[in-house]
Amino acid sequence: MKRLALAIAAVCLTTQAQAAPHPVAGLEKPAEIRIDRYGVPHIYAGSVRDAFFLQGYNVARDRLWQIDLWRKRGLGLLAKDFGPAYAAQDRAARLFLFRGDMKTEWASYGPDARSSTDAFVAGINAYVREIRAGARPLPKEFALAGSKPDLWSPDDVVRIRSHGLTRNVTNEVGRARIACVAGIDAARLYKNLEPDWAPKLPAGLDPCDIPADVLDDYQLATQGVKFGGTQARAALDIPPDALGSNNWTIAGSHTATGRPILANDPHREHSLPSLRYIAHLEAPGFSVIGAGEPALPGVSIGHNATAAFGLTIFPADQEDLYVYETDPKDANRYRYGQGWEAMRLVQEKLVVKGEAKPRTITLKFTRHGPVIHETADKHRAFSLRTAWSAPGTSAYFGSTGYMSATSWPAFKGSLDHWGAPTENQVYADTAGHIGWVAAGLVPRRPNWDGLTPVPGDGRYEWAGFLKADELPSAADPAQGWIATANAMNLPDGYPVAERKVGFEWSNASRLNRISEVLGANPKVSIRDAATLQTDPTDVSARPLIALLQPLKSDDPQVSQALNLLRTWDLRTGAHSAAAAVYETWATKHLGGAVIARTAPAAARPILGQGDLAAVTRYLQAPDQAFGPDPTAGRDAVLLTALKSAMQELTGRMGPDVTTWSWGRLHVAEFHHALTPLAPADQKAALGAGPAPMSGTGLSPMAATWRESDFRLTAGASFRMVLDVGAWDNSLVINTPGQSGNPDSPHFRDLFPLWVSGQYAPLLYSRAAVEAATEEVLELVPGRDPPALSSLADKLRVATDRRH
Repeated sequence: MKRLALAIAAVCLTTQAQAAPHPVAGLEKPAEIRIDRYGVPHIYAGSVRDAFFLQGYNVARDRLWQIDLWRKRGLGLLAKDFGPAYAAQDRAARLFLFRGDMKTEWASYGPDARSSTDAFVAGINAYVREIRAGARPLPKEFALAGSKPDLWSPDDVVRIRSHGLTRNVTNEVGRARIACVAGIDAARLYKNLEPDWAPKLPAGLDPCDIPADVLDDYQLATQGVKFGGTQARAALDIPPDALGSNNWTIAGSHTATGRPILANDPHREHSLPSLRYIAHLEAPGFSVIGAGEPALPGVSIGHNATAAFGLTIFPADQEDLYVYETDPKDANRYRYGQGWEAMRLVQEKLVVKGEAKPRTITLKFTRHGPVIHETADKHRAFSLRTAWSAPGTSAYFGSTGYMSATSWPAFKGSLDHWGAPTENQVYADTAGHIGWVAAGLVPRRPNWDGLTPVPGDGRYEWAGFLKADELPSAADPAQGWIATANAMNLPDGYPVAERKVGFEWSNASRLNRISEVLGANPKVSIRDAATLQTDPTDVSARPLIALLQPLKSDDPQVSQALNLLRTWDLRTGAHSAAAAVYETWATKHLGGAVIARTAPAAARPILGQGDLAAVTRYLQAPDQAFGPDPTAGRDAVLLTALKSAMQELTGRMGPDVTTWSWGRLHVAEFHHALTPLAPADQKAALGAGPAPMSGTGLSPMAATWRESDFRLTAGASFRMVLDVGAWDNSLVINTPGQSGNPDSPHFRDLFPLWVSGQYAPLLYSRAAVEAATEEVLELVPGRDPPALSSLADKLRVATDRRH
């Protein structure tokens, strides 16, 4: 009955849209948007300019609250709408805005980057103006939050830099704090370093100068927006390994059809609406479909008529924390070379809701970047230098340069100026070619490794950036496929010591599993690729289970756990009791037990559970820190941690192990950011789930969970498998749904498919799109947009653009 009702509603909407074309101010030619039954908009425009205009118009129709909040968070305009609780976050965000020359900035991207952005933003503004004129209703999220959508400037899109995946300054600080209390060697379990590398403290750095709260502003600037609770300056409870992706590209010689397959599933913090939005743009001479971040023009993961493309994080090091000695007589001067150098001070107005006058805030910058912390008593200041503050490094925006590429040389060449984040870009085309290129701005550090903070007195300066051909790439390899998953993938013989690309890679578990599956299947099908994307096998468990195989225990609980794990198939399915035992043991108890036994006491709180890959390597080769008999000491730690895990699970699920399952603990449930502000009877309508969830952060079916309650926090919200050349056979999923409107049937309709590892078709041909069309929006050029309603509105827009 529900499907029938939706079908009837779809027919009504289609008839209504076709009968009454909607005039849109700023549209140059008649166009249509066909929305398929999965909520994907297929935009058919009369020109490339109109295609991007309608992409902006449509995303405002579907995701206006989300993109408006993205803009306000990034530009530091939250307090204007939401009050003084957000003033600190605004100030922090403004520290990381691009502040260079805008002509240089726009010239750093593809030749059509500015024109497509102008059109995209014009489309957003056209929809906002329709709301202001009363032609469209104000989305209910704005009414709930007590705010209104703002107009955009094209520069807003690229000036915001704090929304990309950043690295590795948090680890620099953690490593330095460990070095302060226990020496740099005590950090060996903090983060696995690859290739093998022994970090050293730079000459002139006192690690004890670095306070625990040095990254407060950095975290505020890069975190999301919270409503109805404290704006605490706490680190996100999402481990860095959760933020990445899987992708692979397979030549036709290794597929069931003889056509290439390209698959991609980016892993990020889960949110409602989804971080990504699927769109299809068609215009004379232009065609592209796929997903991107909704506030950016174009798509970054998808295909055109000839080529497919996808990306994952290539964890190169793009950040450095600089430590300065400041002048005791003038805290705005820092030592550089043989003298003192003045900080650049920038004063800005911060409008705060409920306050009669704007606040004046002062932002400080050194030659390296924004000053993010100062300690007056020690006469120290700290700034963050980032590659992503250079021209041309707006996160993911570089995709405007490769969307239309139709050959491997064109695709690879378009990435020569890709800025941030550093990515594993994969490629496949209808001619049968496949390829991979690591792309992004990577600093050249001539005399240090980037693993700790450095003095800012001039001794540690970047010597430019690595050239594009100094980063690895491959095309049409003999093995017939290429896979990446954020793991260390520098080829043998790569000059690591010279180029120092980075040493902190994601756990290799996902890549190892993907490689073993692809390597064992000479004829991969589209369904095989989808099954691999949703594979809950965690091969990082193999070496740890091997250590448990010979062990015995007189404790009945521990003995029961050993029996479960010895016969476990390593699949973290929702129904698996062994998966619940392993995940709780390995992730919540084992690392802490190892560190408690072997690490200096002062370093233990900073080390926490350590890095699982580093802990596993250490357990495979224990040393005297475990005691006079390292093997016996290690085995005792393994069993002690297993006992603790069983006690926790008994407390959570009861004493009967036969009733235990991973899905009882590991649950997917999404809530809109505004849920805390909603009336009690509306809260459920702003969420999706709960539902039992398979997978872990280290399985290809990426599903990272929070230690406090096992709730899913991050993973693959978007998945795509492309049949290159037979595009209509391609598969996609985007959870919980395409729309950000809680009243839309596409707000959470894809969640049940996603949570069970299923897909929807990614339709491309006109015939397939028409067959699946649920709603048609007929759009025609309209009159000039109405004037802004008041002088106050004009001033508000002008203020927003300045900041």
